Amino acid sequence: MSKYKILPYSYDQAKKLDVVILPSSNPRKKIDVYKESKKVASIGAYGYPDFAYHMKTEGKAYADERRRLYKARHNNTRTKKGSASWWADKLLW
Repeated sequence: MSKYKILPYSYDQAKKLDVVILPSSNPRKKIDVYKESKKVASIGAYGYPDFAYHMKTEGKAYADERRRLYKARHNNTRTKKGSASWWADKLLW
């Protein structure tokens, strides 16, 4: 079980997407994503910050810049709907 504490931002995003998120069973990942009781992805490399973490620790301006950089860096994979990268983009960033 992951030691990552899922922040309210990710829960809010999951609700909008009609999925359930739980701490990942993979120790290298942050979150497991479930749709209709079926696991669809394990997302977020454990040990790396995400948007909600940056908001909490550094503030909105810094978090927005980190989000911009994340989206640019992962642009090739985050647009493929249903991929782990797509879920990470929607739930963590």
